[in-house]
Amino acid sequence: MGDDSEWLKLPVDQKCEHKLWKARLSGYEEALKIFQKIKDEKSPEWSKYLGLIKKFVTDSNAVVQLKGLEAALVYVENAHVAGKTTGEVVSGVVSKVFNQPKAKAKELGIEICLMYVEIEKGECVQEELLKGLDNKNPKIIVACIETLRKALSEFGSKIISLKPIIKVLPKLFESRDKAVRDEAKLFAIEIYRWNRDAVKHTLQNINSVQLKELEEEWVKLPTGAPKPSRFLRSQQELEAKLEQQQSAGGDAEGGGDDGDEVPQVDAYELLDAVEILSKLPKDFYDKIEAKKWQERKEALEAVEVLVKTPRLEAGDYADLVKALKKVVGKDTNVMLVALAAKCLTGLAVGLRKKFGQYAGHVVPTILEKFKEKKPQVVQALQEAIDAIFLTTTLQNISEDVLAVMDNKNPTIKQQTSLFIARSFRHCTSSTLPKSLLKPFCAALLKHINDSAPEVRDAAFEALGTALKVVGEKSVNPFLADVDKLKLDRIKECSEKVELVHGKKSGLATEKKESKPLPGRAAASGAAGDKDTKDVSGPKPGPLKKTPTAKAGGPPKKGKTTAPGGSASAGTKNKKGLETKEIVEPELSIEVCEEKASAVLPPTCIQLLDSSNWKERLACMEEFQKAVELMERTEMPCQALVKMLAKKPGWKETNFQVMQMKLHIVALIAQKGNFSKTSAQIVLDGLVDKIGDVKCGNNAKEAMTAIAEACMLPWTAEQVMSMAFSQKNPKNQSETLNWLSNAIKEFGFSELNVKAFISNVKTALAATNPAVRTSAITLLGVMYLYVGPSLRMIFEDEKPALLSQIDAEFQKMQGQSPPAPTRGIAKHSTSATDEGEDGEEPGEGGNDVVDLLPRIEISDKITSELVSKIGDKNWKIRKEGLDEVAGIINEAKFIQPNIGELPTALKGRLNDSNKILVQQTLNILQQLAVAMGANIRQHVKNLGIPVITVLGDSKNNVRAAALATVNAWAEQTGMKEWLEGEDLSEELKKENPFLRQELLGWLAEKLPTLRSTPTDLILCVPHLYSCLEDRNGDVRKKAQDALPFFMMHLGYEKMAKATGKLKPTSKDQVLAMLEKAKANMPSKPAAPAKAMSKPMGGSAPAKTQPIPAPVEDSVSSTIEAKPDLKKAKAPGVSSKAKSVQGKKVPSKTTLKDDDDKSGPIFIVVPNGKEQRMRDEKGLKVLKWNFTTPRDEYIEQLKTQMSTCVAKWLQDEMFHSDFQHHNKALAVMVDHLESEKDGVISCLDLILKWLTLRFFDTNTSVLMKALEYLKLLFTLLSEEEYHLTENEASSFIPYLILKVGEPKDVIRKDVRAILNRMCLVYPASKMFPFIMEGTKSKNSKQRAECLEELGCLIESYGMNVCQPTPGKALKEIAIHIGDRDNAVRNAALNTIVTVYNVHGDQVFKLIGNLSEKDMSMLEERIKRSAKRPSAAPVKQAEEKPQRTQNINSNANMLRKGPAEDMSSKLNQARSLSGHPEAAQMVRREFQLDLDEIENDNGTVRCEMPELVQHKLDDIFEPVLIPEPKIRAVSPHFDDMHSNTASTINFIISQVASGDINTSIQALTQLFQIESLAREASTGVLKDLMHGLITLMLDSRIEDLEEGQQVIRSVNLLVVKVLEKSDQTNILSALLVLLQDSLLATASSPKFSELVMKCLWRMVRLLPDTINSINLDRILLDIHIFMKVFPKEKLKQCKSEFPIRTLKTLLHTLCKLKGPKILDHLTMIDNKNESELEAHLCRMMKHSMDQTGSKSDKETEKGASRIDEKSSKAKVNDFLAEIFKKIGSKENTKEGLAELYEYKKKYSDTDIEPFLKNSSQFFQSYVERGLRVIEMERESKGRIPTSTGISPQMEVTCVPTPTSTVSSLGNTNGEEVGPSVYLERLKILRQRCGLDNTKQDDRPPLTSLLSKPAIPPVASSTDMLHSKLSQLRESREQHQHSDLDSNQTHSAGTMTSSSSTTNIDDLKKRLERIKSSRK
Repeated sequence: MGDDSEWLKLPVDQKCEHKLWKARLSGYEEALKIFQKIKDEKSPEWSKYLGLIKKFVTDSNAVVQLKGLEAALVYVENAHVAGKTTGEVVSGVVSKVFNQPKAKAKELGIEICLMYVEIEKGECVQEELLKGLDNKNPKIIVACIETLRKALSEFGSKIISLKPIIKVLPKLFESRDKAVRDEAKLFAIEIYRWNRDAVKHTLQNINSVQLKELEEEWVKLPTGAPKPSRFLRSQQELEAKLEQQQSAGGDAEGGGDDGDEVPQVDAYELLDAVEILSKLPKDFYDKIEAKKWQERKEALEAVEVLVKTPRLEAGDYADLVKALKKVVGKDTNVMLVALAAKCLTGLAVGLRKKFGQYAGHVVPTILEKFKEKKPQVVQALQEAIDAIFLTTTLQNISEDVLAVMDNKNPTIKQQTSLFIARSFRHCTSSTLPKSLLKPFCAALLKHINDSAPEVRDAAFEALGTALKVVGEKSVNPFLADVDKLKLDRIKECSEKVELVHGKKSGLATEKKESKPLPGRAAASGAAGDKDTKDVSGPKPGPLKKTPTAKAGGPPKKGKTTAPGGSASAGTKNKKGLETKEIVEPELSIEVCEEKASAVLPPTCIQLLDSSNWKERLACMEEFQKAVELMERTEMPCQALVKMLAKKPGWKETNFQVMQMKLHIVALIAQKGNFSKTSAQIVLDGLVDKIGDVKCGNNAKEAMTAIAEACMLPWTAEQVMSMAFSQKNPKNQSETLNWLSNAIKEFGFSELNVKAFISNVKTALAATNPAVRTSAITLLGVMYLYVGPSLRMIFEDEKPALLSQIDAEFQKMQGQSPPAPTRGIAKHSTSATDEGEDGEEPGEGGNDVVDLLPRIEISDKITSELVSKIGDKNWKIRKEGLDEVAGIINEAKFIQPNIGELPTALKGRLNDSNKILVQQTLNILQQLAVAMGANIRQHVKNLGIPVITVLGDSKNNVRAAALATVNAWAEQTGMKEWLEGEDLSEELKKENPFLRQELLGWLAEKLPTLRSTPTDLILCVPHLYSCLEDRNGDVRKKAQDALPFFMMHLGYEKMAKATGKLKPTSKDQVLAMLEKAKANMPSKPAAPAKAMSKPMGGSAPAKTQPIPAPVEDSVSSTIEAKPDLKKAKAPGVSSKAKSVQGKKVPSKTTLKDDDDKSGPIFIVVPNGKEQRMRDEKGLKVLKWNFTTPRDEYIEQLKTQMSTCVAKWLQDEMFHSDFQHHNKALAVMVDHLESEKDGVISCLDLILKWLTLRFFDTNTSVLMKALEYLKLLFTLLSEEEYHLTENEASSFIPYLILKVGEPKDVIRKDVRAILNRMCLVYPASKMFPFIMEGTKSKNSKQRAECLEELGCLIESYGMNVCQPTPGKALKEIAIHIGDRDNAVRNAALNTIVTVYNVHGDQVFKLIGNLSEKDMSMLEERIKRSAKRPSAAPVKQAEEKPQRTQNINSNANMLRKGPAEDMSSKLNQARSLSGHPEAAQMVRREFQLDLDEIENDNGTVRCEMPELVQHKLDDIFEPVLIPEPKIRAVSPHFDDMHSNTASTINFIISQVASGDINTSIQALTQLFQIESLAREASTGVLKDLMHGLITLMLDSRIEDLEEGQQVIRSVNLLVVKVLEKSDQTNILSALLVLLQDSLLATASSPKFSELVMKCLWRMVRLLPDTINSINLDRILLDIHIFMKVFPKEKLKQCKSEFPIRTLKTLLHTLCKLKGPKILDHLTMIDNKNESELEAHLCRMMKHSMDQTGSKSDKETEKGASRIDEKSSKAKVNDFLAEIFKKIGSKENTKEGLAELYEYKKKYSDTDIEPFLKNSSQFFQSYVERGLRVIEMERESKGRIPTSTGISPQMEVTCVPTPTSTVSSLGNTNGEEVGPSVYLERLKILRQRCGLDNTKQDDRPPLTSLLSKPAIPPVASSTDMLHSKLSQLRESREQHQHSDLDSNQTHSAGTMTSSSSTTNIDDLKKRLERIKSSRK
């Protein structure tokens, strides 16, 4: 029992591990209870059991194990850490629970596994269970299968991956254990519920009995999609939702969700690919050619067996396919045809997309074989072609299918239509675009009128399917001329169709279809509706009538035009009313007479054919009047024109009558609903008269009217064919002239050039020169719209003629086509209607290359030629290739059918002779150009092998292959290349050349695509392996390509794909993905409507018809004013459609017009500042990118919308570069007139210009640079100073352009950089340009280095940032550059420095290699310039770089005076310290020599400027003042523009550069009115920041650390003096209180705050009257409340209490008893001791005199100090000696030591001196003596202030000073008189007289005034370097002088100052006299 009681006392977790089973049982039971009680899933209690859960489930005792399983289940369900245990627990369950005999244990084990799945650990569970299937114990296998089955049943196939399961399933069916087989059967049934095909395929080969049983079970299963019944934790909400739906009886949504799930695993993917090519019988190719059909059959049967394999391995099946194709096409035995078709089916099914490359060869053969009538053959062929269709796209085989549609055999037509119908079922609205639908519909429409009923039925079915797939809206335009019966039949068929992609009604599809539209080009919904309504059929006119047209019109052409030329235009744009008229049938002459007599006067009709011309003329006049008065609806146009054509008709001999007749025709066409039928009647007569001298103009007028009524495309075609069917050259030339004008008036839209190009060629060959000239003029007009590609059509013309054509084209170059002025209003129901048209790339006139006759060359590709190409002898192979090149060259444009050529050329791509490989690649390039877009069907069989060549080891072969691939991709687009696995297979090959070339190519192409096929994901695993390739180039290319893959696939997919990588690789790749995610570009935006198509093949000019007229076209149809409208909306104007006329009169346009007169830049108050704030606060993207992404452009658009005129913004962001040019032209025009606007929007303008730098168009770039030159000239005139934000978002991009290959651009950029130095400090430009030297572009590196040289030459070494040393080291690196120009530039730059700096340059550039150093020395020798100390001469030589310093230069607006090229200070410092001068910053340098030699013309105003300030120099010198930077002498000028100045300074305060920031703050606090605005809170934060900065130990590590600290020191003084005294005092008190409260705050911080307070106390006598004492006393009250006297006394330091007393004492002293009246703001005075303290003090001050308190001070101090221990004394002395040893604080240290010795005379300082040198000891003694003498001469002045004179000026010492320096201070007695006394002594020392001392303002007021430019240089002054000099003269003095001289600062000061002053006086006198 003892044992029992022992374990009972143990804690639960220890019980669970106990060796006694009872203890464990008890432990598990208690654990279970604990688990049930814990409510918080993140409770730390769970973690205790983390390591025990495996033991819970694997317990050796069965009873205990059951309880452990229960506890484990609860644990897994509730603990958030349970997931960590998945692997070990599930494996424990599998091995130790599933083999238990107890059913309960097994159930709990299964439940635990399912619970792990629920908590998102499904993969791990599945992995362990699959491992369990390999166990030898059948019980475990059964349990594992059951668990997997339940998991699948409950969670669904999305959670439980079927792929690994299906692979092991067949093995389970083979198990010897019946239980395993039965469970496997149940599992197979469950899997079948989720994925039917996958299981069927996998289990095909199991025991037939088992398969039969399974199939019987499968049949019983419900057909609906299964749904998961249990959800993951993250999907619990979904579960709730599902329950709600079920309760509501509607589970539609659930069904919808899971509908996607069902085909999740593709059976094909689960299978292993089988290689069959090697298994083909060896004699296969011989047998298949055998004469005996039995042998051929044997060969085919052997193939049939092999291709039954469901998945085939990719390989070269070209020969096999060729053999099978031959059997299908040529074999006479139909049984073999069927067999070969089956083999093709097997290949297509087994290879899937990999078969696509052979599809193009086989499809035409199969379609033509449909002539066979045997059902068995037809069925085999149908199966084959359907399987083949799934391996390719309809687009790829469309040419072949359409070619067969015209076959005369009805069976072929029927089967082709049925095939089209079946194919359509697999399409969606996006894969069946209009461009594809159009030719199919046109062909099928012929079939619905076929005489054979089966052909008609098949065509109806195909059209019905199309209707179902894409919806009525898309198909109706093509069915416009179908009568109602047939239309109903099509709709009926449509309803019966079931699509492969789900049953969607036409309506639903239409809705769906609206999605892709916006992506392609925004077509509005309204437009869509209108289209649907208006398409009642404009086409029958042309379709039916053209064949019966006059003999002149070639009927075939008329027919083909109809769908292309007019149909779409007619369809879209005719109004319903006109549409009816268009279908007007031709009336008989009787009917016409009847109709005409109803509207014309009877006499008129009688006199029409009178023999008297006068009567005929009178008749025409009446006719005209009648027509003029007729209403449009009443006018029977056809009847009227038939009357006019009635004898004598167009043979009228009298010209007057004829003129009238022609005029009437024009009137009828204009006023009536004039149909094409009517036009046919009159056109012939008009063409006949067009050449007539007298009637020609009337004929042209009538033609134009008809063109407006019936559309120009149709009219032009008719007129041209008629003109050239007759012989009259005059008529021909005039017709051509008319057409030239008509095109200008109507625009080129919809014009079917094909229809009359042959006529133009005829005209060019005419003997009559007038006809030729007119034809050339017409070509010139067409060139405006079509562009250079037009010339290709006429390349065969004679050279003389061709040169004339070229001359005409030359004239037209650069011109923009005029805006269409006619043919608009009638035909555009709404401007948006065109949206639809933009999507039809195949429309007439779109791609000129399509107009060219393509030649069939397949007959020239003979078998002899093919065998030549494959010959063993390379010379014969070369001959064969030469022949092919010749054939293609000769044909120029070829049809896609090129016979056996692809196979032959493919063989040559891996020829051992590289010359032949290159020749083949060149042929393939030719082929791409010759075949055009049709080349896409050869991508798989020829394009992909070219990619393989990219892996060639020879550079030139790879380059040729890349050029070929690009030539192909240009024609085909990228879709074909990315589809299928071919590309990923190539990437898989571990060839470094292939990988880097292919990845480089993809990185170039992917960013340009808006979408990619899903197959792109297949490349990702190989991309990841490339990221870790051994070859560095491959890795780099892979990293470059990564963001572009991510751009299309998304981060999630890419990250998911890393799952299969090794853990180490995965981490690396994920890190790269994160990095790529940051750089991921956005997809390119959808191009504007007009851009999307016209760019297709017809040169850019196609998109330009409208933009130009802003300047040069005045519309003829509207008033003069709105001609500007065309620039208004680029979106509309860029469409090559005739829209404008309709739009013009609308009010909005006129309004926009008026807007153009207004300013282009709107000044938004504080707009720029707000934008800067937004960018700084990361509310918007920082303007920083390698290439501009869409979001940057959109952001800029948004920012511009408020401050740039709308119309200008449209131009600026137009997709066409012409508009950018126009925008720039407008901006140049407005530059002078809108200076303020330009400056307020400057940041946006510069950002927009950076976008233009990324354009490829040179003209835009040139114009942008031109604008920038003007802009920066203006800014420098305006004294503007670029802000940091503007500079950083512009300069880096400008510097990119300095590396442009074009000289002229580089010069411009350099000129701009030069001008920028006038508005932005050269020293700040320097780092940007330095960054540019790191570019990969050698031109850029060279130019940047040259620019750096120029900067140094012009501005001296001060521009070198961060320090001259660092900058020069970086420049010197480039001396070893590979590029000669870069080396030279680097050498020249360093020589420039040498010329400025002499030999010191060698120290600065550091170590160079011998070679580089010798080059540099050689260059220096050659430069043969004598080093000069200052870059004066160069500044004169480069006048363009000198700064613009005119008298009203506004320094604050101009920024730091650093870039003013005044050199005056420099010469002054040269006279004193030549070697120091080089390091003095330029703003402190003067060059008197230059001024003296100046002839007074260049900078005459400058000396006057400085003069009025310099007068003060001649006054006696006051005390050595802090060298506070002088406020600009033009400070007063600047006040007028305070806002901009303040904004500018504030923007500088926020600068990342500490120097700029401090300088800006100093400037702010120099302006008293501004400084006083700072509130207490602001001052508190500022002081906190400044003091923290001074105490930051990191600053001391910086090179300029000391300077920074001094600058901050001075800034603090400024803040204390200039701020509102109440606010600053209050701020300091609060700050002191906070710092004492904060435990983390350093004592030094509090100390410095107190020193500031002491400074304030010293200022109190002057400021007491301006202080709000009530507020100050309230703050002191709060302080004393928080820190009562007792608490203060507990502080380590006594300074806080002293500081407070000093402050109160001074206030009492200054205000007397009145101080007690200022306690009004304190609510409860008893809360602190303030009042009592003040009363005490008042009483005390009345009783005591100053001298007494003086003694007390000393006593008090000594008392306190006596307390300090010896250790403290030692520390104190050590600190003092440390000070004495430092350069900066040596005097302070000596003073403290003196004080200390005086107080504690018995102190032994010997130990401290013992360790130091003799020199140091004597230095200390001498220093102490000097101080003693000083103190004695001061008499009674108290010496116990402890703050050295230096500190009086700087107020806050540098961090090296210590608290102890104030050891004996009692600030209570300090008064201004003390300082005045001291000042007298100092003045005596300097040899100055003290007589006027009383008249001088006190020190404090001197400090508060802007400092006068100091003349004498003194050590104290140099301590206060506001300007942040890098190396001050002080340091030079220290290095040059002995350190023993440092104590004699006073002496040194006086001597140097007197010499300096005398020298300066003399020189200034000389300057003055020379000016006079």
